[in-house]
Amino acid sequence: MSYELTIEPLGQTIEVEDGQTILDAALRAGIYLPHACCHGLCATCKVQVTDGEIDHGEASTFALMDFEREENKCLACCARLESDVVIEAEIEDDPDSLNLPVEDYAGEVVRIESLTPTIKGIWLKLDRPMQFQAGQYVNLEIDALGGQSRAFSLANAPQTDDVVELNVRIVPGGQVTTWLHEQLKVGDRLKFSGPYGRFFVKKSAQVPLVFMAGGSGLSSPKSMIEDLLDEGCTLPMTLVYGQRSRAELYYDAEFRALAGKYPNFSYVPALSEEAAGSDWDGARGFVHEAAKAHFGNDFRGHKAYLCGPPAMIEACITTLIQGRLFERDIYMEKFFSAADASQQLKSPLFRNI
Repeated sequence: MSYELTIEPLGQTIEVEDGQTILDAALRAGIYLPHACCHGLCATCKVQVTDGEIDHGEASTFALMDFEREENKCLACCARLESDVVIEAEIEDDPDSLNLPVEDYAGEVVRIESLTPTIKGIWLKLDRPMQFQAGQYVNLEIDALGGQSRAFSLANAPQTDDVVELNVRIVPGGQVTTWLHEQLKVGDRLKFSGPYGRFFVKKSAQVPLVFMAGGSGLSSPKSMIEDLLDEGCTLPMTLVYGQRSRAELYYDAEFRALAGKYPNFSYVPALSEEAAGSDWDGARGFVHEAAKAHFGNDFRGHKAYLCGPPAMIEACITTLIQGRLFERDIYMEKFFSAADASQQLKSPLFRNI
């Protein structure tokens, strides 16, 4: 059984399978609805139902209050159709978006590498090529764990569309990341869906770029930078990348080589907990501190792309705004887990992140 969903103001009607959420159906049709946590907790995907019947699913009573349900609002990530439905959603037209539909993929693990003591690189040879925009992510599904899924950013450039690279940081107590680190082996097969997300370079702007990343948040900037350089982009671009120690600073040699090869690319690694007596001669401190020092606290004329843990994102936003870069020019991919969503982790400086 299936129903028809009409999405206004687009006026576009799509088919929704029985049990499929509004959000999943829209994304698989190449229609982007704003969303974040996908757990019914953050309210980013709230839409207005103007006709038809829906089941609210597991929407939190904090994210979708009783009076909002009475006003026929719902959370697209949880809501399922019980009839043909019409919704109204806030849909922004983005000239840089390819509006790629979400699809299902599968592939064989052809390489596993320990990039740091806590991060593994996993390479999958896909059964068919995957089109995506640098900065997007996939939802990896683990059959061995009962179909549990987790989101991972794509670390390779789109030009290598038949092999994808995932950088997976082990989370203490995390079932999926622990399994990927300790059980996964070359030759295994994995499946995932994607591409997801609106975190990609605004290429039409044609202004200098600054990438700020921490930890395994390097994945998206790595993909973006490799994509831009492969396309022959000559705009100035800077990567400020932070880790705690040299042992955790992965792809350092590769980025140094790119900085030596491309005069428009600068690389600023920063270590926050490197031993005082080491021979490290690079920046010390956090990402936002290294960026402030490198740019002289003046970020005007740039577009900034942030990817990393919440604390890093918050500090970088503050530093960028103090350096006269404002919301319209700051883009981010915050690692947004169900736990984060339940705590409503949102920057007070931004309407939505």
